[in-house]
Amino acid sequence: MVAANYFGVQGRINAFTVAFQIPNLVRALVADSALSSAFVPVFSDLLEKGERRRAWRVASSLFWLMLLGLGALTAIFMLAAPLLLRPFHPVDPGLTVGLSQVLFPIVALLGVSGIIVGILNCYDEFSVPALTPVAWNLAIIVGLVIGVPHAHTGSAKLYVYAASFLVGTVVQVLLPVPWLRGRDDRLRLVIDWHDPVVWRTLKLMIPVTISLGLINVNAVVDTFFASRLLDPNLAPAAIDKAFRVYMLPQGMFAVAVATILFPTLSRLSARDDWDGFRETVSLGLRQIAFLLVPASAVIAVLADPIVRLLYQRGAFTAHQTTVVAAALIAFTLGLTFNGTMLLLNRSFFSLQSNWVPTVIALGNLFVNGVLDAFFYRFGVWGIPLSTSVVNLAGTVALVWMLRRRLGRLNLGVVLRSLAGVAVASGVAAGVGWVVWDVIDGGAGRSFLGQLASLLPALALAGVAYLGACKVLRVRELDAVAGVLRRRSAG
Repeated sequence: MVAANYFGVQGRINAFTVAFQIPNLVRALVADSALSSAFVPVFSDLLEKGERRRAWRVASSLFWLMLLGLGALTAIFMLAAPLLLRPFHPVDPGLTVGLSQVLFPIVALLGVSGIIVGILNCYDEFSVPALTPVAWNLAIIVGLVIGVPHAHTGSAKLYVYAASFLVGTVVQVLLPVPWLRGRDDRLRLVIDWHDPVVWRTLKLMIPVTISLGLINVNAVVDTFFASRLLDPNLAPAAIDKAFRVYMLPQGMFAVAVATILFPTLSRLSARDDWDGFRETVSLGLRQIAFLLVPASAVIAVLADPIVRLLYQRGAFTAHQTTVVAAALIAFTLGLTFNGTMLLLNRSFFSLQSNWVPTVIALGNLFVNGVLDAFFYRFGVWGIPLSTSVVNLAGTVALVWMLRRRLGRLNLGVVLRSLAGVAVASGVAAGVGWVVWDVIDGGAGRSFLGQLASLLPALALAGVAYLGACKVLRVRELDAVAGVLRRRSAG
């Protein structure tokens, strides 16, 4: 919201959007989630076997290997940035290259962050790692609010934005470090080349890196089509702004469910508890559907007022709202499937069958490219529509392969729950739109007017959804009620 106020989605902000693609891709390939997803099953396995000191020695070795290796890789990519970004035909090539060079150090920083977060997750510590992105966002907002008014050119303002990203990443890495204290051991200055577990983790990283990284390769392909074949002055940043709204329920719900269940799945796999493994996967799929299907339906029908409330001020115009809202609607069609892919990928990582999601991700990359080449003709929203179709195809493929691996997957329970959730979500979307439409006529299009019409619409849509779930006896509602009762009793 703050960045949209200063930059909108038209003009040089598209240079920043393109500049971020390559650092973000490299980060996804070799750092952060990819490293954590390979590391957590191995570290959990050692803890389960009682080899706690060895587990920490492996973690220490990987920490320093990542810092040294990714530091060198960052330097190489900073030098190669002019060549890497040339195919995108950015709106301002020199500015785009400079911004990417400021952003590239986040790769090395998030590499070591993946180890720190992975250790904490294995000890069932989720709160602090979950708060680090909040600190990251706050650092960026502070940087923008303080720095942009003092920058005298459009390019300088964008460099403030990039520098704020970098500072926020440093904060994100350092914030959880104190919570490592008091565990079984600590990170040490050691690289144990001879421990086979270190090499096994690095080998596991290869397919994990490819499968998770290819998701971000799809985003790079999307940006390429948006910049080369649509409008380089509008399309990349408009898709990015829609993507950020789309990722809000994704990060709040799907990432949370997948992150919390991942160590559990790893432990169940280590114990060969396949009934427990199947039930946990089924539970995760049902929870993700319960949370994301209604979010998808309500966001789709209220996309225009949501985008208007969040973004339309300062440099962000009414025309840009229309473009971003259309892209957001297209994104929401695949929201639930993106969430289920997160969980299913981690299910395979828990089994240490990492090449299966990798092969599926390669297939998705091909499908995404083909669909982008066709759907871009629809306009800016065609690129997000391609992403949604790919998410659906990826979910179907992952479910099929996991069912083959486990023999069965309790899919009947999942589908019955999904049917009830889908009906309840339709009710919620209808109630939300009617409430907004009635209030909007009198409230007007000012910020306060939109707030007065949108908040009641979202609140009553939520009430309608929960009521419909109760009538339809959706079992996930009982789980939510149980959590609330326990909190109340506490």
